[in-house]
Amino acid sequence: MRRLSILLTILLLAGCDKTWNDPYPAAEHGQNILYTAITDRPKHLDPVQSYSEDEITFTAQIYEPPLQYHYLRRPYEPIPATAVAVPQPLYLDASGRPLPSSVDAARIAFTDYVVEIKPGIYFQPHPAFARAGDGRYLYHDLADGDLVDKFVLADFTQRDTRELTADDYVYAIKRLAHPRLHSPILGLMGDYIVGLSDYALALSKPAPALDQPVGASQPNSALAQRRNWLDLRNLPLAGVEALDRYRYRIRIKGKYPQFLYWLTMPFFAPMPWEADKFHSQPGMAEKNLTLDWYPIGTGPYMLTENNPNARMVLERNPNFRRETYPCDGASEDRTAGLLDDCGKPLPFIDKVVFTREKEQIPYWNKFLQGYYDASGISSDSFDQAVQVGGTGDVSLTPEMQAQGIRLSTAVAASSFYMGFNMLDPLVGGKSDAARKLRQAIAIAIDQEEFISIFMNGRGVAAQGPIPPGIFGFREGQEGVNRTVYDWTEHGPRRKSIDVAKQLMAEAGWPSGQHEKTGEPLVVHLDTTATGVGAKARIDWLNKQFQKIDVQLVVRSTDYNRFQEKVRKGAVQLFYLGWNADYPDPENFFFLLYGPQGKVKYQGENAGNYANPEYDRLFEKMRAMENSPERQAIIDRMSAILQQDTPWVWGFHPKDYSLRHAWLKNRKPTKVGNNTLKYQRIDAQTRQEMRALWNRPMLWPVVVTVLLLILVALPAVRDFRRRERATAR
Repeated sequence: MRRLSILLTILLLAGCDKTWNDPYPAAEHGQNILYTAITDRPKHLDPVQSYSEDEITFTAQIYEPPLQYHYLRRPYEPIPATAVAVPQPLYLDASGRPLPSSVDAARIAFTDYVVEIKPGIYFQPHPAFARAGDGRYLYHDLADGDLVDKFVLADFTQRDTRELTADDYVYAIKRLAHPRLHSPILGLMGDYIVGLSDYALALSKPAPALDQPVGASQPNSALAQRRNWLDLRNLPLAGVEALDRYRYRIRIKGKYPQFLYWLTMPFFAPMPWEADKFHSQPGMAEKNLTLDWYPIGTGPYMLTENNPNARMVLERNPNFRRETYPCDGASEDRTAGLLDDCGKPLPFIDKVVFTREKEQIPYWNKFLQGYYDASGISSDSFDQAVQVGGTGDVSLTPEMQAQGIRLSTAVAASSFYMGFNMLDPLVGGKSDAARKLRQAIAIAIDQEEFISIFMNGRGVAAQGPIPPGIFGFREGQEGVNRTVYDWTEHGPRRKSIDVAKQLMAEAGWPSGQHEKTGEPLVVHLDTTATGVGAKARIDWLNKQFQKIDVQLVVRSTDYNRFQEKVRKGAVQLFYLGWNADYPDPENFFFLLYGPQGKVKYQGENAGNYANPEYDRLFEKMRAMENSPERQAIIDRMSAILQQDTPWVWGFHPKDYSLRHAWLKNRKPTKVGNNTLKYQRIDAQTRQEMRALWNRPMLWPVVVTVLLLILVALPAVRDFRRRERATAR
């Protein structure tokens, strides 16, 4: 009994020292670590290939393009990252002579952007830079047996660094054309960067000499034959060149102000040739010792653990340049405490741990226990987290408020819509009848109801293609779509169904029947949606069309078949969406630009809309910098689209994000992705709250043990009695 009492005491004391269900090592307690989760594993971490949201979560923290977005300002604004300043365009005519900045865009043959980078920036420590005393690279000429005991990058024990130079940016842009990398933006950039398409074509042709290291004396040497590295340093690209150690020039065709936004993306981050050569050696790919698995950059963090099925870890780059937290932002940022760390050095957090969570329920529960610092809100958890008032205002539930959880909302730079195929003889075309039919459908489909029912209110009904936060978006009465809405003292209100029915009659379809033949109006929607949730949406959509006596036929198909039908124009109505590549109205308006027509040009204009005035204004608008004149053109373009109604303007999704009170400086954004360096953790408060919320319940264990003792005592006494009797 005495031993049992000692054991129970030890258990109770242990429970006071460590939370029993804590999923993290004891050594991490109280550390300056951010804990979060990933639901999908990244496929590409090589910046030339990476182009998905689950990948840029990592690449944006590791790589540094020359520019970045200001963390707090809205609309989004490019500012320097490694660059000294945002480069200004230099316009040239066809002979290469400079032109004034006020020149008509039609006269501009080329635009030069000269990027000057800051001196004294260094790459993260990496074995590709390690050298012997004689200057020879330690790991650049590995023999067959050198990789036998190498399984992760940490197995290469020697590491070094070097300064970032302009050549590293030039080398990275050349890699867009690498025949074995298949960059998703090669086609687009080939239309702009001078010589890039020809460069890609030349690299794709068999040329054994291209695989030789610079300075190799014998192209067919045994060592050269073993190499799998395409050395791009001495293969010039006409439109990109280093001017000196810290300056490089990019020449693009014509005038394209949006090119600056591309310079914020990891595609244009630097790549040291040493790392490219190191990871291209034979045997590396078989062990995942590649740039797709081990990125290298100058950013605030470096990837130190890569197990995407379980856990990925970013740690502070000891060589990160000096950068400080911003001191200005949007009007509400000061009240929200987002300027409290003004001028302090970045990054604040030492380590970021990403745990793979395949199911939403454990993800959510760990957040509530304090084991994840932030979380989104799934549909299953929405009612537990958020309450919507009678006027549509959103707030946290009392349970969430009691835990000190904070809610952040932001409208995403995205647009989702129902498109009309403008080549279709019924719903398409330029006739008044077809236009009024489209307008009637746009009024009938109640986007506000859809957002409320199917999105838990997480969206904003669209008035046009441009979402909030993008230059050109008009707030309130100035931006309302007068074709679909009336403006009232309470804001925009959707026009009544009577207005929609009147438009139907004017279109030649009174009460949903042809005015001459009596034939009922039937329209077809092609969709890839399937399953229980999809059925509910389709049933709801049928009811919307029934309000104006239109019969809707839904044709479900797989994604590939759907894409083929859109390419051929074999659809009437369809659903699509668009996430901004960069925060400029051109990136949304081009979806309705005539020469982007899907059927004729295989472009991104899936509805094949064409309007000569709109196209003319688009061509002028896209070549302009932001200005009142540009805003006036955007207003006119929006009015044309609202009148023609080539889309049923759907919604801009609203992102809801939860965070614990100990996570500071977290501002939602879908455009700037290098956000981890700005966030800060109060680790002591977190540890205290975790202990409070996860106290072990030891009394069931104690009661169970005592019951077992009570049950066992009679047997023990009987056994000891028999022992004594036998002894006598």
